[in-house]
Amino acid sequence: MFVIVSRIYFFIRIDKFITERVACMAIIETLMGFNAYSVLTRLFLAVAFGGIIGIERGRHGRAAGLRTHCLVCLGSTMTALIGLFAANVLNNNGDILRISAQVISGIGFLGVGMILVRNRSIVTGLTTAAGLWATSAIGIAIGFGFYLGAFAATVFCVIIASVLGLLEKKGKMATYLYLEISNIRAARKIIGQLQEAFDSNISAEIVSAKSKIDGNIGISIVVNAPYVDEETLTKIEDIEGIEFVINDMSIS
Repeated sequence: MFVIVSRIYFFIRIDKFITERVACMAIIETLMGFNAYSVLTRLFLAVAFGGIIGIERGRHGRAAGLRTHCLVCLGSTMTALIGLFAANVLNNNGDILRISAQVISGIGFLGVGMILVRNRSIVTGLTTAAGLWATSAIGIAIGFGFYLGAFAATVFCVIIASVLGLLEKKGKMATYLYLEISNIRAARKIIGQLQEAFDSNISAEIVSAKSKIDGNIGISIVVNAPYVDEETLTKIEDIEGIEFVINDMSIS
């Protein structure tokens, strides 16, 4: 009796396994094909994967954050879907990769807007621009149904931007400071005092005041040192004419 029950249970489990496997294969086949379900799934994944990268960039106060990365990934996915639509529905025998290929070069114009040159030698925004380019490639991968590659690329993008970013900051050779003064005429004198405080190992650039206080002028400073201690910051704040000084984390 026990043997009979065991065999029945075994066959039930086998039948259940086969049924589940068939169902999984049907789902995979649906997602890999071109239909309403796969289109909606790919558009959803484009927003999700783009959003994951965008949230990481937004946490660092970058201009291109959640919405920008979502739209870039979504738009890139749409270019791939348009190519598939032309081939599968309109029976167009043209190159379905042609539209998507333009995204790779066209996204560069958006990336240029993220790149800024400060103090003549400090370039910022490169990571964000590269992230937008990578996001567009992820969107194209999703559009063509390369789900595994898109997921893996998203994970690596987040790791590169966050984890490797921390390692990069630990090994940095410069510190970025931002201060504001209330009198533009005292700028030359104050910069001279700052050069004395740091043994001339600085470069300075006058910028618009971030505080938006009327009459204030901002000064962005690059110090050729891995860090500036609190005592030095206090001494800088005591210089006549300086309203406040902070570490400018938006550059790092």
